[in-house]
Amino acid sequence: MTTAVRTRNTSLVVGAVLVGLVVVTALVSFAWTPHDPLLVDAAVRLRGPGGDYLLGTDKFGRDIASQLMVGARTTLYVGVVAVGIAAVVGTPLGILAGMSRNWLGELVMRVNDLVLAFPALLLAIMFGAVYGASTLTAMIAIGIATVPSFARIARSGTLQVMGTEYVLAARAAGRSRRWIAGRHVLPNISGLLLVQSSVSFAIAVLAEAALSFLGFGTRPPTPSWGRMLQESQELLAVEPRLALVPGAAIAIAVLGFNLLGDGLRDRFDPRLEARR
Repeated sequence: MTTAVRTRNTSLVVGAVLVGLVVVTALVSFAWTPHDPLLVDAAVRLRGPGGDYLLGTDKFGRDIASQLMVGARTTLYVGVVAVGIAAVVGTPLGILAGMSRNWLGELVMRVNDLVLAFPALLLAIMFGAVYGASTLTAMIAIGIATVPSFARIARSGTLQVMGTEYVLAARAAGRSRRWIAGRHVLPNISGLLLVQSSVSFAIAVLAEAALSFLGFGTRPPTPSWGRMLQESQELLAVEPRLALVPGAAIAIAVLGFNLLGDGLRDRFDPRLEARR
């Protein structure tokens, strides 16, 4: 096994382990947390790590470890829904644009480029200002902002598949475009979409944390990693651990999904596969 192959496998394994850690933490929080993450206890505020409080308590006396565990649940929830919206909307649009070589395909991609000009964070702030800040608003805004990425990936993969001999044979046999899309195009671009989902999940994690930090995301009292950062900023000089803990959680989640995406990309890229 070459060094390049070992490096690609390492990225996939490390990414899967980090993502698995976040997922397991979120799942465990449904059944157990060290303390009630919403319980405010002034008697133990700003307590250091140790004893009954593994990571200490915040300025309200809430257990940081419990908030971190429930915050993982919120982060995954936002990421799954946002990426799901982007994939469900963007994939058919990309396939349609790739299979339509006329004005329809061009119109879809020009509208796609227009949406791409709006960053997820800016779009979510606009949605929050109009419809009110909430987890649902953040999920929809992040999902809409991520649609162009899926559309472009799907269109690129569709163009490659449409040039293959088996698609030409299917067209010569009189198969409909819908049949070709479901039978040949979608299965062959599923690997690309899986990679894009992993990368988009990392972007969604960052966007949700940023929105919660700014007050346009998950509303209190629901725990959120971004709001944990926001609440810690006034004590950053005296209690830096209040920011380091959620910051490290965000970094681990983003790193995990990015490494997983890199590993999946190398796994599903036929050109890289041919070099092994």
